[in-house]
Amino acid sequence: MIRAAICLMCAAGMAAAQSEITVETLDFDSGPQIIVVPQQPEVFSLQRDLGVVTSEVATPAIKGDGAMLRGLDKLNGQVVDIELENGYSVTFGDLRVDLAECRYPEDNAAGEGYAFLTIYDGQEAVDPLFQGWMVASSPALSALDHARFDIWVLRCKATPSAETASE
Repeated sequence: MIRAAICLMCAAGMAAAQSEITVETLDFDSGPQIIVVPQQPEVFSLQRDLGVVTSEVATPAIKGDGAMLRGLDKLNGQVVDIELENGYSVTFGDLRVDLAECRYPEDNAAGEGYAFLTIYDGQEAVDPLFQGWMVASSPALSALDHARFDIWVLRCKATPSAETASE
């Protein structure tokens, strides 16, 4: 009974509100005008005088013998360190990880590494899940997107002469 009374009041209110609607035509000539003013470069500029670049600092990269990777099985929490040579493959869970090459800066053999990995879901897979450079210092920059497994680069394996030179 109360619901019926509420429905009747709402219907009566909507009918009363509809009688107050007025329709006006728009007059485009009397509306606000929009004026486009060309910007003045000396007033509004995103460029600043940064001076002249006299030299560029570039650190040469050296090809390492392989890479040290870390794998995480998210299902059981197992963490495994994987040592892999350039040009070889390893299986971690259902994933096949191929390492093409690992590079590191000349002055920092142990700290920074860039590994070109191709990761497949299964031994017989044709299309890779991931293919590209992984960076040791920024694992989220280019990461493997897999529901169960994570793989990231820890460092490159330096040649023995590079290891003794950095110590």
